[in-house]
Amino acid sequence: MDKIVSGEKNKLPNHIGLILDGNRRWARKRDFNSNMGHLEGFRTLKQRLYDFFDAGIRYLSVYALSLENMKKRSEKELKYIYKLILNAVEIVMKDSIVRNERIKFNVIGKVNLLPSEVRMKINELLEYTKDFDRAFLNVCILYDGQEEIVDAVKKIVEEGVQPQEIDRDLIKKYLYTNGFPEVDFIIRTGMDDGARISGFLLWDASYAELKFRNEYWPDYSKEMLINDLNDYAQRNRRKGK
Repeated sequence: MDKIVSGEKNKLPNHIGLILDGNRRWARKRDFNSNMGHLEGFRTLKQRLYDFFDAGIRYLSVYALSLENMKKRSEKELKYIYKLILNAVEIVMKDSIVRNERIKFNVIGKVNLLPSEVRMKINELLEYTKDFDRAFLNVCILYDGQEEIVDAVKKIVEEGVQPQEIDRDLIKKYLYTNGFPEVDFIIRTGMDDGARISGFLLWDASYAELKFRNEYWPDYSKEMLINDLNDYAQRNRRKGK
């Protein structure tokens, strides 16, 4: 990716979080069924993921479906989304780029709430990529950042950890994202009505830089990606100093 600011590659984020917002609004704007928006959103995701990895980003976390969204979506729409997940896993497992670039997949969230066939297919993907170690992708499905912290606290209590043993490092070990570094940069599309992260990786995003775009996710292009990476490279991350 040769359009990144010259000499700034060492300033690129190690871990990027993507909030894929605007699929349904993209479809409505074109008088399409909302499912068409989800499909186009998946196509965009597949293309942009490789662009991010090609740029040298090692860790990506993608907010694909929030727990709150699951509660608000119709059963018909959820069935389509679950079908899309099944198809996406099949595509990924057949993709030579995933194998050649050794991209390891991780899925976090309330995965136990997914239909059994979806859980089984996800487990196939995790097993297939478990030994890959060059790039890492967190897919957040039925995810909520507050629930992640609540679950971590429950596990700490269940294991009888003493109060004096609890610190930031210990809590991190009990989070869904254990093994992933903190988030450096969060990009959210479809933000034409405010600026928020909607519970995304709340613990890990403490010092993340934020970028909000009005464009809907299906329209997120390689040029936008390059612009966003350049934007980040020009920022001064003091991280409270």
